[in-house]
Amino acid sequence: MVTWLERGDLRLGLVPELGGRLLSLCHRGVELLWRNADLLDDDLRGEYAPNSGQMGDWVNYGGDKTWPAPQGWAGPDQWPGPPDPVLDSGPYSVAADGDTVTMTSAPDPRTGLRFTRAITLLDNGYRLDLRAENISSRQVRWALWNVTQLPGGGPVTAGLRRPEVVALVAGTGTPEYTVDGDRLVVPAQDVVGKLGVPGTAGWVTYGALTLSFDVDPAGEYPDEGSPLEIWLEHPLPAPLAELGDLDPPARIVELEVLGPLTTLAPGEATGLSIRAEVREDDV
Repeated sequence: MVTWLERGDLRLGLVPELGGRLLSLCHRGVELLWRNADLLDDDLRGEYAPNSGQMGDWVNYGGDKTWPAPQGWAGPDQWPGPPDPVLDSGPYSVAADGDTVTMTSAPDPRTGLRFTRAITLLDNGYRLDLRAENISSRQVRWALWNVTQLPGGGPVTAGLRRPEVVALVAGTGTPEYTVDGDRLVVPAQDVVGKLGVPGTAGWVTYGALTLSFDVDPAGEYPDEGSPLEIWLEHPLPAPLAELGDLDPPARIVELEVLGPLTTLAPGEATGLSIRAEVREDDV
């Protein structure tokens, strides 16, 4: 079932059955998010099914979703996805209250977490309130990791409180970037790779969309201390064996916002809020 939120020039499409995803963000009929047109039609309908396996098996529907961090395959304290049959592609329950839609995952035995994604429609965008609750009987340590996929082809601009940027993944190479005073600019480029931004000022812009978020100066963040990460990908002649046979379906930009790593006793929870603003002059 698809849930729609509409106000003025904005229309949001959510698919709780598919990992609680936000799969459409339209402004005056223009789609801002990337989604896989081979898997979903314009009404966001397609074959929804939990997906597991290696990274090359991941069914990338697109849109905006939430994962646990750190990512990795070395042990139980790392999340070996995507794919993931519960938090990434499993069905979420849904409840609507006015302009807010709240989607809640099933309990995930692998991480010990249950995710809640609450999306509130605003006049010029939306607010995303995330929650990860420890539903297990053991202590766990995770960070919330939100991933927004956008169609590639333009530059990413991010605010900096200090000029600290790190290379995290070099699938076909490290993305090129420049630092101009208090701004990071990542130009459009055909590369599969990721940058981390430990020095983020708490905002990032791509096209008409700006994401804003709080950064805890005392927090411990995954991936060399990165509350913000920027991933670029483009189609390749063959899957990348060094990245689990990842096979990028399109030119995609990911804006990834992370919360701090938090130790959670049974029943405890951690949260992360992101504000998404659509700027009128860039649509």
